[in-house]
Amino acid sequence: MSAPKKLFIKTYGCQMNVYDSERMAEALGGEGYVETKSPDDADMILLNTCHIREKAAEKVYSELGRFKGLKADKPDLKIGVAGCVAQAEGEEIMRRQPLVDLVVGPQSYHRLPEMEAKARTGEKVLDTDFPEEDKFEKLKNRPKAKRGPTAFLTVQEGCDKFCAFCVVPYTRGAEVSRPADRILREARDLVERGVREITLLGQNVNAYHGAGPNGDMTLAQLIWELDKVDGLERIRFTTSHPNDMQDDLIEAHGACAKLMPYLHLPVQAGSDKILKRMNRAHTAESYIRLIERIRAARPDILISGDFIVGFPEETEEDFQATMDLVEEVKYGTAYSFKYSTRPGTPAAERAQVDPAAADDRLQRLQALLTQQQREVQDSMVGREVGVLFEKAGRLPGQMVGKSDYLHAVHVADCDRNIGDLARVRIVSSGPNSLAGELIG
Repeated sequence: MSAPKKLFIKTYGCQMNVYDSERMAEALGGEGYVETKSPDDADMILLNTCHIREKAAEKVYSELGRFKGLKADKPDLKIGVAGCVAQAEGEEIMRRQPLVDLVVGPQSYHRLPEMEAKARTGEKVLDTDFPEEDKFEKLKNRPKAKRGPTAFLTVQEGCDKFCAFCVVPYTRGAEVSRPADRILREARDLVERGVREITLLGQNVNAYHGAGPNGDMTLAQLIWELDKVDGLERIRFTTSHPNDMQDDLIEAHGACAKLMPYLHLPVQAGSDKILKRMNRAHTAESYIRLIERIRAARPDILISGDFIVGFPEETEEDFQATMDLVEEVKYGTAYSFKYSTRPGTPAAERAQVDPAAADDRLQRLQALLTQQQREVQDSMVGREVGVLFEKAGRLPGQMVGKSDYLHAVHVADCDRNIGDLARVRIVSSGPNSLAGELIG
């Protein structure tokens, strides 16, 4: 029997790319590939790319340049680029880096086996279509191997919002939701293999409208169906848009015990002028009132957010409006970035903010967000939380897991196993984690 071929996948960006990389590995697993942690001994290298961060394409080209030596030493090595940069750049990738054998967009990776077979014959292969067939159904079933206690599950892809700074509608396409029965089937399969917490993924996940037995279902209705899955203990979802936070989803946060008290709800800015220029279709006031309603349903919920500073035409007054919103909402965690242009998006053509001013604003915003994050973490000391243990800690007898609020928690002298869910009393707060002790 010949030795299995080795596959190295490097994943950039969001959780959805992590999920997609798993599915790519499964697709090629049916062709005899097994994953390796090093590109040095790989027979195929795949870069699963993200187009959200600054100079994303250039970083991919730089990474590809590092593989020239490997390709020279092993001419049969196949190199592919997948994901959103692949979708955006297309043939340009092969023109700039001739060592690339295949380019596949995020909606076509179920075709990887056919593409790999063509690449093996020396053909250069490109597929950045938006195919009609369901890529999830085309893939082979997941191998029935034991899984860790947490897993991602994509339920929705694409976005119809067309925010002025964002490439997602162009690289991932229009909003598409998976049928509920297929999601539930995949969730049960994951639980059978040891998963106890599932995070539902979507570029705009709370716009979910997948087909159900009695018409399209909302995300809240899907969550209530998942609530019935025996062995599934925790449900999360990300990322959401404020305009799609429907009443039944808010109510679910207060009523569904398996739905964790954590919500990532990006606002991006606190200035109504900037929000309008971003094409966000909500105001700072409507966002704040929405947060109030969510907290009325679940008072202990931890709110997470995203912010862009230095967006074209942002003034100091506009930035101060963002700081004021942050002061009012009080975030448990947040992600903040300096605006960077994305070719093809409306904002890329506008007058840009002075980089030094944008840097200064980002530092001030991040200082405030870090202060709030630390305050929320410190407030956990003395509280009892549920912790799902995910791995052994660095110290003997130590276990590490995530709390209901997605805080990292480490417990010393812990006699629990990976996958156990236990009650823990928080005894101290560190810069990025909490320490706790088992109760009982």
